[in-house]
Amino acid sequence: MNADHLMRPSRRQGGQDLAVSFEFFPPKNEEMETALWEAVDRLAPLAPDFVSVTYGAGGTTRERTHSTVARLVKDTTLKPAAHLTCVGSTRAEIHTILDDYKAAGVGHIVALRGDPPTGLGSTYEAHPEGFASTAELVKAARLHGDFEVSVSAYPEKHPESASFDVDLDVLQAKIDAGATRAITQFFFDNDVYFRFLDKAHKRGITIPILPGIVPVLNFKQTAAFASRCGASVPAWLAHRFEGLEHDLATRRLIAAAVAAEQVFDLLDQGISRFHFYTMNKADLVYAICHLIGVRSQTAGGVA
Repeated sequence: MNADHLMRPSRRQGGQDLAVSFEFFPPKNEEMETALWEAVDRLAPLAPDFVSVTYGAGGTTRERTHSTVARLVKDTTLKPAAHLTCVGSTRAEIHTILDDYKAAGVGHIVALRGDPPTGLGSTYEAHPEGFASTAELVKAARLHGDFEVSVSAYPEKHPESASFDVDLDVLQAKIDAGATRAITQFFFDNDVYFRFLDKAHKRGITIPILPGIVPVLNFKQTAAFASRCGASVPAWLAHRFEGLEHDLATRRLIAAAVAAEQVFDLLDQGISRFHFYTMNKADLVYAICHLIGVRSQTAGGVA
């Protein structure tokens, strides 16, 4: 190895302009609530750009989502983004929710159409007195409360879209309505993400499109969810977890290695902003952030 190579900067040494964000889901019971706030406390010192809190199908977690983001505002230094969907709500109800978030100190919304209450694969029907599309919801959030608005993007196309062109039309409509950032569905093949970026850029889409990264601790569970939301699972990924169904310790090591490999490859190709789907578990995400150079900045966890 020559001296020039040793002196050349490497993204893997950290120090570049890295930014991360984390997604959590509202807890259903006391045990899950403890796990959530332990994860928040562990990840908060990494000073993420923002943290998002999901919203169940048909608005089923509305109250828990609101209480979670309100506590994040009150008890941490984090900047929470509340997921909000069109499903099952009137325009008046959405405006009330936006007012409640604004009053709680939340200034960032992740606007989504949402899945039908009966689950993925069911036919979506807009509420007769509600918003017909995510773009309408984005516009309402910008006009009603001047929220910062992030939206979703699908590197492998939304399962209900007829084509990538239709998918990009939908994304462009959300941007025209005021969205300033997109967060992708999780993916495992980075080529899928870069092909999507190429298509988006050719359409003139210039907002940041953050790659969604999910550390795969339970392969069977993740693969089942991926099949429902249109995300492909490469054969090589299945092979890496083969035979480890009852070996949690090894699965943790493999999960960290796989996710770190994916993030390093994205870094080496110029990506510096990442959105992690934490599943309310901090250790793997914290380790990956440490590896790429995102280190503790402050003891900003739960007060």
